Parts: sequence; C-alpha cells; structure tokens
Amino acid sequence: MEIGVHHTLSILRETSVGLFLGNDDYEVLLPNKYCPEEYEIEDELRVFVYLDYAERLIATNLEPKILLNQFALLQVTMVTEVGAFLDWGLEKNLLVPYREQRDRMVEGRWYVVKMLNDEKTDRLYATNKIDKQLQNEALTVEEGEEVQIIIYKKTDLGFSVIIDHLHSGLIYQNEIFKEIRIGDKMKGYVKRIREDNKLDISLQPIGFDNYKDAYTKSIVMKLLDNDGFLKLNDKSSPEDIYTNFGISKKAFKKSIGGLYKERKIEFVNDGIKLLD
Repeated sequence: MEIGVHHTLSILRETSVGLFLGNDDYEVLLPNKYCPEEYEIEDELRVFVYLDYAERLIATNLEPKILLNQFALLQVTMVTEVGAFLDWGLEKNLLVPYREQRDRMVEGRWYVVKMLNDEKTDRLYATNKIDKQLQNEALTVEEGEEVQIIIYKKTDLGFSVIIDHLHSGLIYQNEIFKEIRIGDKMKGYVKRIREDNKLDISLQPIGFDNYKDAYTKSIVMKLLDNDGFLKLNDKSSPEDIYTNFGISKKAFKKSIGGLYKERKIEFVNDGIKLLD
C-alpha cells in the first residue's frame, strides 16, 4: 500500500485497538482515536496512510499539510543530529536529512520542501533542494494555460515559482500588483514559453496586459481575487479606497471610469462588478 497519499478503503473488521481497513490486496489499522463515532463493516473511509513511530503502516483521518511528490511551506520544529524535523500536521514529524538541506535549517523557520519516499527504506522524508526536483525538459503546460503555482524563491528579476508540482517558472517583479510571499499557493497563467523551455508566469489571465495603467491593473486584480465584485465605487470614502488599493480617490475614480467606458465593469449593489 503506497504511503504518503490518501486511500479510500473498506472497513474489514473491528478490534480492541481500532478498525482494520483494506482492499483486495492490503489492510491497515485505523487506531481508535481516528475512528468515526458511527460506522458499519464494509463502510468506505478516506484516510491518509503512512508509517508511525514504530515504522508500522498506519491510517489516519488527520489531514497532512503535504502529500507525496508535492511541495508545501512547512515549519521546522526541531533540529537533531540526523536532520531537521517539520510539522506536517501529523503526530510523527517529517524528517529533512542534512544531505537534503540546501542550507542548514533553523528551528522555528519556514521552508518550502518536497516530500519523497526513500525506496530502500520505504520512509517518507523531505528535501528543500527545490531546483533539483523540478524539470522543464518535458513540459506539460501550454501558453495561456491556467496552472497552480507555489512561490518559492525571491530573485533579482522577481519570484521563482513551482508550477503544478513539476516545473519551474518566473514571475517578473514589474508584473506583480499585490503582495506575495514565499510559500503562497495560487493560480497563475503561462504567459510565455521561451526557446530554452523557461516559463514566464503571470498572476493575471492572459490579455490582462491590455490594462497599461498600474492602478487599473490593481483594481482588476482585486476584482479577480474577490469573485468579480467589490463593494467600492466612486462614492466610497477616500479612506476605504486607500485601505484597499493604496491610491487616492481621484486615481480610483479615473481608473474605474475608464473600465466602465470600456464596458469591463458595471456599477451594482453599491459596488463594481467585473464583466469581462
């Protein structure tokens, strides 16, 4: 039974220590503390499977912060002679061996890591040598496509990102119109695939560059982040406008006036709604 992932398993039998779950090939214990209050034999449960402190196969209904072969931002809870241990939402912490640390990790700090399975020992571990875990030789994305990204490194040009847990890409600093931080997960768009397969990523849907004015871009970006509606309009207070956009009411009115003339927004319910 593969560890580090979710399984949907049937309840096979009840014991004093918990429920045994399984399928035609495997079975695993779900300890009493993770058992549902009501159940029947042959009910199906969705559980996460991993090895406990005694290296025994175990199931849990706790939701881990990272899955096998995926990336996430996790905090170091302890550093020992064997490596750093991360809080990943389960009782047993996740080890980052020293050989898998780009720089020596520090207790209390947060790092973007990938979780892997050691095929020799069948133990889960993490690495923060991110660049070695990404490849752009065989791309699975196309220009204009929506992708899932994780921000993982600040560079001179902008931010390096992980794309769909497979590829690396770059968001240029002059194309960022909201605050982003290392570890943030969000939607992105493949703006350009270069000849060397390097990927330029945009936080805005392709075509967003038609909005040349930075204030207008920030307003449309805010609309996109709020399901296309903002409870702000040309009658809103200067304080509310500045709190949301950091711009003056005059600049805000000019920007939304331009969007209204282009039929990109409409005024509804004391706010503005994105049409395109």
